[in-house]
Amino acid sequence: MNRRDLLKLGASVAAAPAAGIAQQHEHAAGTATVKPAEDWKPELLDDHQNLTLIALVDLIIPATDTPGAKAALVNRHIDHILVASPEDEKTRFREGLWWVDGYAILKHNKPFVGCTPVEQTAILETLDAGTEPGVGPGQHFFKMLKGITSEIYYATEIGFNELNKGGRIPATFGCPHPEHA
Repeated sequence: MNRRDLLKLGASVAAAPAAGIAQQHEHAAGTATVKPAEDWKPELLDDHQNLTLIALVDLIIPATDTPGAKAALVNRHIDHILVASPEDEKTRFREGLWWVDGYAILKHNKPFVGCTPVEQTAILETLDAGTEPGVGPGQHFFKMLKGITSEIYYATEIGFNELNKGGRIPATFGCPHPEHA
């Protein structure tokens, strides 16, 4: 995926949040109703690809004192966006997941989701650095996935609350000088 495609994908995230996922978080009469995980099935990805995606986004933005990308259902948003994407983008994304699995099998004799957290982190550190020969395709996919994960995460209610925790919202966005009011 090139930068232009990534920007288009990011624009689609900002312009039209995944309506199908937003419906899973509807607030009715002041009470939040979230569709249980067992009621949701990926529209494009298979179960293994979805589990791999969950593991990846959870390592990219893990839970700390606030919920991470897994709790923000970033995997569901990505799946929903991919459904509406051109076939070549769907294929490139799935090929990226396959590449990560293939690399994990090469290094640890098991797919990425079967690796320990230490092994998973080491794989992502290798992809992030890109210094090992032959990891170019994985590095490209990982950089793209980090960008999409952060864009989607901070577009969700959980991510928005993370950005604005601790009173980070200014009282006004206007100039504080009276002559500019």
